[in-house]
Amino acid sequence: MKHKTISDIAREAGVSKATVSRVLTHPELVKPATQERVKRVMEKHEYVPN
Repeated sequence: MKHKTISDIAREAGVSKATVSRVLTHPELVKPATQERVKRVMEKHEYVPN
């Protein structure tokens, strides 16, 4: 199984790659509902950033 990339997570969550990055590094800049959506997708795919 191919590892999911930040692009894959962004596409599935319906957000930009920058938003996924912000959720990981500066979550205070992202609305809570968006954070939750992105985190749900990350958990679904067991995403682990490099």
